[in-house]
Amino acid sequence: MIAIGVALLGYVASEYWGMYRSQQTLEAEWERQAANVNAPGQATISPDQMLTRVIIPKISMDAIVVEGASRKALSAGPGHVKETAMPGENENAVITAHRDTFFRHIYELVKGDQIQVRRNGHVFTYEVTAKRIVEPEDVSVLKQTTDPQLTLITCYPTYYIGPAPKRLVVFSKLVDSSEYGQASKQAAQEHGQ
Repeated sequence: MIAIGVALLGYVASEYWGMYRSQQTLEAEWERQAANVNAPGQATISPDQMLTRVIIPKISMDAIVVEGASRKALSAGPGHVKETAMPGENENAVITAHRDTFFRHIYELVKGDQIQVRRNGHVFTYEVTAKRIVEPEDVSVLKQTTDPQLTLITCYPTYYIGPAPKRLVVFSKLVDSSEYGQASKQAAQEHGQ
């Protein structure tokens, strides 16, 4: 029993270590992309290679999003569901993550909380509008909208042992969009007052 316990702890530790290393690599690439977005003479990055960063201040989450929602993708970071819009577009962008990693605390989000998405030189600020518990088969939460929306999905209950029977969905709407430089100036002005 002790050997099994040690083996399980080793497996979990290796998974978290791999996730941490993946995020470090993605962070370095995101910084490189962010620095080159408006630099003259730089090659443009294709939309499918452009990285996205999600920051949720209330739950101290800051992560680089990967493309896709496969098991392998979600072991590296939150995953953008490919069939949905990219954050900032005038439709529903959907991001999913495991309940025991990046989205561990999204159940704490309430109406009015902010989610910041940085992508391609822009900062998109979303405001939480609602939460809902759904069945795993309920794909209505993926449907496209006519307004810019960000939907976060994770398994539920959050602290369930084993495969969770439901999904927690957090809906948010776009309330602000600015370029990196403008957002930095606004933040400096707010801190200076």
